[in-house]
Amino acid sequence: MLNVISGIFNIADLRRKFLYTLGMIVLFRLGAHIPVAGIDPAKLANLFGRGNIMGFLDLFTGGALMRFSIFAMGIIPFINASIIMQLLTVVIPQLEELSKEGEAGRKQIQRYTRYLTVVLASFQAFGMAFWMRGAMLDGYNFTLFLAGTVISLAAGSTLVMWFSELITEHGIGNGASLLIFVGIVARIPAYIAQTVTLVRGGASLIAVIILAAAFLAMIVGIVIIQEGQRRIQVQYAKRIIGRKMYGGQSTYIPLRINQGGVIPIIFASSVLLFPATIAQFIPNPVVQKIVGWISPSGSLYMVLFFALIFFFTYFYTAITFNPVELADNIKKYGGFITGIRPGRPTASYLEYIITRLTLVGALFLATVAIVPTVVEGVTHITSFQGLGGTALLIMVGVAMDLVRQIETHLITRQYEGLLA
Repeated sequence: MLNVISGIFNIADLRRKFLYTLGMIVLFRLGAHIPVAGIDPAKLANLFGRGNIMGFLDLFTGGALMRFSIFAMGIIPFINASIIMQLLTVVIPQLEELSKEGEAGRKQIQRYTRYLTVVLASFQAFGMAFWMRGAMLDGYNFTLFLAGTVISLAAGSTLVMWFSELITEHGIGNGASLLIFVGIVARIPAYIAQTVTLVRGGASLIAVIILAAAFLAMIVGIVIIQEGQRRIQVQYAKRIIGRKMYGGQSTYIPLRINQGGVIPIIFASSVLLFPATIAQFIPNPVVQKIVGWISPSGSLYMVLFFALIFFFTYFYTAITFNPVELADNIKKYGGFITGIRPGRPTASYLEYIITRLTLVGALFLATVAIVPTVVEGVTHITSFQGLGGTALLIMVGVAMDLVRQIETHLITRQYEGLLA
């Protein structure tokens, strides 16, 4: 770890990427403190005290939603747009062909995702403005408030999307995941302060220790699963080309237990929170009852969350791992898996292995996502209610990916030094 930290400041290119990423994060956090015009802070605090859907959403914005800042919607519209575009890529042949056209196709799909993000952000901002009318300043014009809120929130969400893309392109790590990570980390000091207040108020210290031990155990488990992989050995036959002999060496295909990383968790959370957020804006008793069922503390939410994590784990693995293409490439270069015939049998074998690994990964992700809620119910310590399994998985996963990317830069730099 010390080598990674020292490498960031010793290598000019890596230092530039790190400082660029840090600058984007600072701008993101500054925007989270710029409030939308026309809001009464006292009324806003009272409005957020009515339920926990908004409190859970606020976790992904780092407090921007509870302040009702211009970044109140954060990166969520962009994530929802990305999910929709990935689903459409599977079902629409034109988009599927576009995705196979390399860098040009990827940029075109990314352009469509941006447009869809603006549409979703505007729609969500419109509903949020109606819901927030109870927190308006006395005597403030509602039409002016509605127009200003929609423009501010949609523009803020688009700006956050732009920050994430800039980080991905010019900085270190995945921009969207990193901004969510920053938002979660920004809330941790408040959770610690609330826990201290509970202990001073008479809460059991043993319960706090049990909760902390559960979180620590989950972090260890997340690291083990994230790093775990099944190595499929591939043997390459010897080939004589001209006067030279090629091949004959043995290598392996590293198949990770959790191919999707934190993406299934983020996707599942966004899919569940999107309808719950929209329904929160509709003042209807039946709708509000449904909101209670699909709120993060509701029983139906846990069932749906568990199922969606399974779905998105398999879905993301299916679109990122192509066993047929991999088997064809192995065969093309004269390779084979020991005991398996090249071609279609190899593809079937790889698909069998990845399906079993994905089952283990999906089961682990789904379990970790709901365990904190169970532990909090047993210990009755609710100060870390927002920092559940979802947040832990995102935090640990993003941190590990970030360290891995930095290590890759360091290794690449070492090889460049040897070749220079």
